[in-house]
Amino acid sequence: MSVYPEFHGPNMGYILELYELYREAPDSVDAQTRAFFRNWEPLLGANGQSAVAIPADVDITKAVSAKAYADAVRQYGHLAAQLDPLGSPPPGDPELDISFHGITLDDLAQLPASIIGGAVARECDNALEAVEMLKEIYASNIGYDNDHIRIPEEREWLREAVESRRYRFDPSNDADIAMLERLTQVESFEHYLQRSFPSKYRFSIEGLDMMVPIIDQIIKGADGKGMKTIAIAMAHRGRLNILAHIMQKPYEQILADFKDPIKLQEIQDAIGWTIGDVKYHKGESRNIDESGGLTLTMPPNPSHLEAINPVAVGMARAAGTSDDHAGEPQFDPALTMQILIHGDAAFPGQGIVAETLNLSRLPGYWTGGTIHIIANNQLGFTTDPEDGRSTIYASDLAKGFKVPIIHVNADDPEAGIEVARIAFAYQRQFGKDVLIDLIGYRRYGHNELDEPGFTQPELYGVVRQHPSVRKLWADRLVENGRLESDTPQQMIDHYMQVLQAANDKLEEAATSTMKMEAFQDHQPPKPEPGMAKRIETAVSLDDLRAINDGLDEQLDRLQFYSKRLENTIRARRKAFDDIDEKSVDWATAEELAFASILAEGTPIRLTGQDTERGTFSHRHAVLHDKESGEKVVPLQSFRQAKAPFEVHNSPLSEEAVIGFEFGYNVQAPNRLVLWEAQYGDFANGAQNIIDEFVVSAREKWGQTPSMVLLLPHGHEGAGPDHSSGRPERFLQSAAKTNIRIANCTTAAQYFHLLRRQALLLKSDPLPLVVLTPKSLLRNPATASSVRELTEGRWRPVIDDPHVEPEAVERLVFVSGKFYVDLVENEERDKAKHVAVARVEQLYPFPAESLKKVIARYPNLKQIVWAQEEPKNMGAWEFMNYRIKKMVGIKMPVNYVGRRRSSSPAEGSKSAHQVNQSMIIDYAFNWQFDK
Repeated sequence: MSVYPEFHGPNMGYILELYELYREAPDSVDAQTRAFFRNWEPLLGANGQSAVAIPADVDITKAVSAKAYADAVRQYGHLAAQLDPLGSPPPGDPELDISFHGITLDDLAQLPASIIGGAVARECDNALEAVEMLKEIYASNIGYDNDHIRIPEEREWLREAVESRRYRFDPSNDADIAMLERLTQVESFEHYLQRSFPSKYRFSIEGLDMMVPIIDQIIKGADGKGMKTIAIAMAHRGRLNILAHIMQKPYEQILADFKDPIKLQEIQDAIGWTIGDVKYHKGESRNIDESGGLTLTMPPNPSHLEAINPVAVGMARAAGTSDDHAGEPQFDPALTMQILIHGDAAFPGQGIVAETLNLSRLPGYWTGGTIHIIANNQLGFTTDPEDGRSTIYASDLAKGFKVPIIHVNADDPEAGIEVARIAFAYQRQFGKDVLIDLIGYRRYGHNELDEPGFTQPELYGVVRQHPSVRKLWADRLVENGRLESDTPQQMIDHYMQVLQAANDKLEEAATSTMKMEAFQDHQPPKPEPGMAKRIETAVSLDDLRAINDGLDEQLDRLQFYSKRLENTIRARRKAFDDIDEKSVDWATAEELAFASILAEGTPIRLTGQDTERGTFSHRHAVLHDKESGEKVVPLQSFRQAKAPFEVHNSPLSEEAVIGFEFGYNVQAPNRLVLWEAQYGDFANGAQNIIDEFVVSAREKWGQTPSMVLLLPHGHEGAGPDHSSGRPERFLQSAAKTNIRIANCTTAAQYFHLLRRQALLLKSDPLPLVVLTPKSLLRNPATASSVRELTEGRWRPVIDDPHVEPEAVERLVFVSGKFYVDLVENEERDKAKHVAVARVEQLYPFPAESLKKVIARYPNLKQIVWAQEEPKNMGAWEFMNYRIKKMVGIKMPVNYVGRRRSSSPAEGSKSAHQVNQSMIIDYAFNWQFDK
């Protein structure tokens, strides 16, 4: 509470005392003080709220105390609210006791309501009535927890929205009866599944049934507002109910998932993918109206809690981003929204939640605000809240991101609808996140086969006796005369009959056929065989030269930071002076690849850690004018572009950011989406997203991701943590042509690889992992000519062009940067009997290309796989079996590389150099046991 900005703390009290003396007897204060008070009016205001003038005939001290008490109710009322349906007492706060403020109820009754301020003051006759109304608003079944919101406009909006009650539940037009219908539908679904499939997991929604009407209300608010998509992301708790009643997935399909499929081989033969996923991981989408104006999407998710959060946010960003023009893409928050449903233990417990919240206001990731709902059943499996978090509320993490929080008792339907309306209105008004903490309970154990009484006997003694929200609401309607006493049971009977009819229909149908249809709706189209091999990636010389000139034109309006940078950038454009000279370095090849892709109409989104400049200062996709600070992005403004290009430095996060880009990619599969790590091993932080989404989404859920991961890789003495992009992990997950993994050695190969990925987006989309170079970015050995871009193509394997095939007895296969280390070593020239071939594509395994290389050497006696990674890392264990299978037992396949190690690389430069020299020598000279 403040009286005037000039006075604070003890000074405020002193000024008020002087002012009281002045009002009673002006001559009792000195002339200077009298002059000040003639033009000064004490105001009451709190934390940026509108100030309230104190009437002249009111005791200022009591008015100040009354206002302080009212503001305490506004600020701390949530600590006295009855938020737990099971009746546990709220923590309270001393400032919510009127005696704390030194006044009485009688004092309040004597003061005008205007002292309290806000909408309640307009409806009440005195301060006591106003405070009692505030208690009803702030300390009943809703807790408004917004003291951390510091922007005055938002604070004022929230207070007015709450105190005006304009978002309250309106029971007119039989809305109260419709609420009972909805709650009956929700509860009957769970009861039917429990009765029919008592031994199957379903992760019941019971205890949080109001989640469905709350989501209903949010969707109702969005419908007809020009919005195109709403993504709803959640884990398993209540998911089947949401799928049935929000996503309108047919009961028959859900019930079919509870039955084991018959004739599994028929399904496999029909669709080609058989892994699938459990019923409470599956996704769904539907149109809200027949015109398809608003689409609801629930993306599939794994059991790894909260992992779906950034995916849904990325989907929303893609859905609201235009791609029908060149330049910078435009995001319109009015077109999209996302609802994220969290667990109360997972919200503070899983770091990806904080990472996703951190994205919410970043320019490259903003989506116009997320509505978060914590499905708070006050328990994490068997873990009590005091053992699972260090905060009062499960939602407290969001306070650090200035997210308004509304706690609500899940047994109060009216309160649930009110908070849903407020949350939606705030999100639309300010384009920011907002959180609903829906506090309920869990009717059963973590799953329906688990016994919660083992660990929470007292709690579940209460739960078992506690009536459902449907029962409470039905009893209320009957007591109020809104329904006959038997009507609620009739509703239950009706919905149970609907479910039974669906089950009967399922029994009558051929189960295998129904299962196949359900799968086929979600399976990606099979690519035409050989498509990736046949794709033409070269660009005509005339077109590429014109693109190069177009990029050059953007540089003239820029004052470069330094002459060195200007020379570097302008040197790229001079590569066309001699199209046979190897003057195209890695950055130039990438820029020309991107530009040619944009010129062909494919949008590009490139994000990552320091990606605008590039970790190794090689890319400079964004140039900064040293005088004006203006950013110049040549790929957004060159004249041949037909599609938008965006590049963003990502926050220092991997899991949420890659999850975001995955979601963006699957929502907008026609766009080339790339994420770059600062160093390849930084992808370790996103292993969950890589395993659960990037490499397996196709086989589990029928999604067709095509995002690109650029992972700087190579042993150069930088130590264990900046050396390896962990290719072995991707190779271990490679199966059924689910991904592409490449380790290029030339700029031209990188150019063709990027173009191939873009050209295959529609016909053969797969994720692409590229182990990109570090020191080789400027190494002349990796440079290419313009002719290689205009006449070449992607080559999965590159044979040794410098040997006589008849003289070769040892064929060394190598991948990536280690190839350069080998061929630049002096041993290379001595070993005339050794050929060194590059495997540029690790997966899909290039068997045909490898066979052609092997067949070229008639006197070949042995094959060696050489790598700089330890034996248990890198590509050896992946390649060993496949090469041996390909050549048979007559041809030995040997290994050269570092010994097995738990760490990827040495911790010192000197140790690295010793080991590197040794394995290079072994590749050419080591005599293997026969």
